[in-house]
Amino acid sequence: MHLLVSPNGSKLWRLAYRFGGKQKTLAFGVYPHVSLSKARERREEAKAVLATGVDPAQFAKEEKAKKHAVASNTFSAVADELLAKMEREGRAEATLVKTRWLMDMAKDALGSRPVAEITAAEILAPLRKVEAKGNLETARRLRALIGQVFRYAIATARTDNDPTFGLRGALTTPKVTHRPAITEAKAFGVLLKAIADYDGAAQTRIALQLMALLYPRPGELRQAEWCEFDLDAGVWIIPASRAKMRREHKKPLPEQAVNLLRELQSITGNGRLAFPAQTSMHRPLSENTLNAALRRMGFTKDQASAHGFRASASTLLNESGQWLPDAIEAELGHVESNAVRRAYHRALYWDERVRMQTWWADEIEIMRTQS
Repeated sequence: MHLLVSPNGSKLWRLAYRFGGKQKTLAFGVYPHVSLSKARERREEAKAVLATGVDPAQFAKEEKAKKHAVASNTFSAVADELLAKMEREGRAEATLVKTRWLMDMAKDALGSRPVAEITAAEILAPLRKVEAKGNLETARRLRALIGQVFRYAIATARTDNDPTFGLRGALTTPKVTHRPAITEAKAFGVLLKAIADYDGAAQTRIALQLMALLYPRPGELRQAEWCEFDLDAGVWIIPASRAKMRREHKKPLPEQAVNLLRELQSITGNGRLAFPAQTSMHRPLSENTLNAALRRMGFTKDQASAHGFRASASTLLNESGQWLPDAIEAELGHVESNAVRRAYHRALYWDERVRMQTWWADEIEIMRTQS
């Protein structure tokens, strides 16, 4: 072993040795960062490897590769890759925020562990902590997200097992609480009349009227941009980036909806958002604003909500017996899992959905006037 002094003054520890009949050199680091005693320790380790008939330089390369592999195969590393993939796929920012929050919980417990070595018992421990706080739904979602990380690890050849599979049934099932909705025609008419008479902000009233007419997901309407509407053709195209199922959703606009949107256009048409917040043209109206308006009208949180219009429309449309259930499901944006069947339904039911929305808009007017 010797200390090589280069022209620039740096001092490098080197070990000269022969392997396979060839003269070779092994580097131990820079002096004084690597002390003499540490260099001698590495020399003895290299001699021990050489004594087994293995090239110390090749052995060092393999060890470095192993360490790199371990570092890139930890739960945190795989989780970060999955998050980056979700971002590239254009997932909604709200979805990404929730995913990062849950992922941080998982990383606290599993982050430094290689995915191939993590057991079901290790995963169950942090899930039990969340569950013990009474956050049953959060625990369920956390387990599902950890499972996503493992399935991504399997797909990228980092492990061959998803330990979360064995945890199905281990967690307490959260009680399902359905969103409040009015599903009886006469009572729904009372709600419709209250909305029509609402004396608050015009865009809040219009948003609620359109929720009744079109029954989209509240976020789809609140975040709508004017470029999505073709009022002359009577069509609203919700882009895949905002649709819950990450697929573009095309909705027919009955005449009453077009008229409301033209009224709204005179108020917010100069901006990008159709329903901007009262305090900023760059942020959408909040769901709390819609629900607060319902409370001002006298409807409690157990009676009506912005999301409840979907259940109201679904129930009353199905009870009418005039429309195919699959057409109603297509209008609600519930996606068929089979791609061929999904495309078939889109084409088959469009004309029926146009007729159904015209009928529903007229029916809303009847319910409102008869309440």
